[in-house]
Amino acid sequence: MRYDFLRRALAAAALLASLAAAASAGAAERTVHIGFQKYGTLVLLKGRGTLEEKLKPLGYDVQWAEFPGGPQLLEALNVGAVDFGSTGETPPIFAQAAGAPLVYVAHEPPAPKGEAILVPKDSPIRSVAELKGRKVALNKGSNVHYLLVRALEDAGLAYGDIQPVFLAPADARAAFESGAVDAWVIWDPFQAAAEVTSEAREIRNGEGLVPNHQFYLGTKSFVAENKSAVEALLAAIAETDAWVAANTQAAADTLSPSVGIPADILKVALDRQSYGAKPLDEETARTQQKIADTFHALGLIPAAIKVEDALHHPQP
Repeated sequence: MRYDFLRRALAAAALLASLAAAASAGAAERTVHIGFQKYGTLVLLKGRGTLEEKLKPLGYDVQWAEFPGGPQLLEALNVGAVDFGSTGETPPIFAQAAGAPLVYVAHEPPAPKGEAILVPKDSPIRSVAELKGRKVALNKGSNVHYLLVRALEDAGLAYGDIQPVFLAPADARAAFESGAVDAWVIWDPFQAAAEVTSEAREIRNGEGLVPNHQFYLGTKSFVAENKSAVEALLAAIAETDAWVAANTQAAADTLSPSVGIPADILKVALDRQSYGAKPLDEETARTQQKIADTFHALGLIPAAIKVEDALHHPQP
């Protein structure tokens, strides 16, 4: 009898251990890999830790990866290293043209002041027209690539009238401050940092030229197969947007240690950002299509694309 009792006790213990292990495994059945940059809502969402709270009950944990720009982030998405991330307007165009399996999930309202063409404070250049023949640094395929194209067009110049120098933000800033390039097309918070620390002078921002949307994108497979996680992500983004819009100084103070940028600079950038993520509407999709058509006409992407093919249509 004692043997039977011991056997039943051991069996019960084994069952409890098995259930505990299953519960533990169920608590993190899937890891969501999120790409972020030193700007935008996702880096603030990472800092606040609220996404993990929303995803854990659904059986997900989160891994974050930082990228210097949107093109690099979407390269990671293309090879499956990232499930979800945010970029400006142009990177998804280049990525879709390269065959990346991406879908647009949502976007923030326009923030045209959050990107600009800068020149050194002592530069003789006073207008975009004076960039003719000059070296202009930018991150190829980033949101500012389209700003440069539109600004040149607006000033009566062709893209071929300037010498583009393709550099990631850190290298571009070094080239800009050393005088190796004449101008730098850049986005916040790098834009704000250059304006504050080196007194870089803006000759044109996106106002009247480009909307400068921030897009949230995911792989087609992740978005299709993880509806609850996507809904939780968008809910967390909406909460963070609302908090930052009402507390930009607190957001800057919170974000500063994690990104290594002083809070006063971040406050400038956050004040120029827009808040209120929502699904893509027809006007935004048309704007993206115009960007795609422009880059195809310039020979900067290899084939024409249809942005419509990459739009996410949530199922009820």
